[in-house]
Amino acid sequence: MSMTESIYPIDDTGWCRNARHAECSNFDARPEGAEIRLLVVHNISLPPGEFGGRYIEDLFANRLDYDAHPYFAQLRGLRVSAHFLIRRDGELLQFVSTHDRAWHAGASNFNGRERCNDFSIGIEMEGTDSDAYCDAQYATLAAVTEGLLRAHPITDVCGHQHISPDRKTDPGPSFDWMHFRGALAALQNANQLPTSKTGQVVNFPM
Repeated sequence: MSMTESIYPIDDTGWCRNARHAECSNFDARPEGAEIRLLVVHNISLPPGEFGGRYIEDLFANRLDYDAHPYFAQLRGLRVSAHFLIRRDGELLQFVSTHDRAWHAGASNFNGRERCNDFSIGIEMEGTDSDAYCDAQYATLAAVTEGLLRAHPITDVCGHQHISPDRKTDPGPSFDWMHFRGALAALQNANQLPTSKTGQVVNFPM
């Protein structure tokens, strides 16, 4: 039984061939020997609750016009990033190679292990805690996760809220974990991806 190719394959340099690559300098090298074990799902919208436009890309590229909206004043000097962004229509953007450390998790702890940026990949969903995510976003998230599982020994998927519960709430109650898990399982089955290919069963929040 042969596997079909991933919709979003990750190449040997950590870049997704079918994602749109976007400018970003907010990253650095992972600690030597760090294995990528965790996938963290976030949400973002700029300004909050507004979708579309280039403000998210501008933030990650350090070119955000802080005078364009009153909310942006509090972002002045902020240096953040994620590996991927999934737009409302399902478009996938990549800012940082998966081999590098994006600055998405901040102060964080997963199962007693701190500094989650060291061993995780961050995916931003364009959205809010209270707005339902789009079917196209779940489809893209499942597909890029399937590609990441082929490329890295990821064992766990969680939300930012799970690794920084005292300060973060995303992706929030509007994120349907069962929908995501089901879409990923269906894709893995369709692509004939055995569990052994990913190293072990991937754990999700209950």
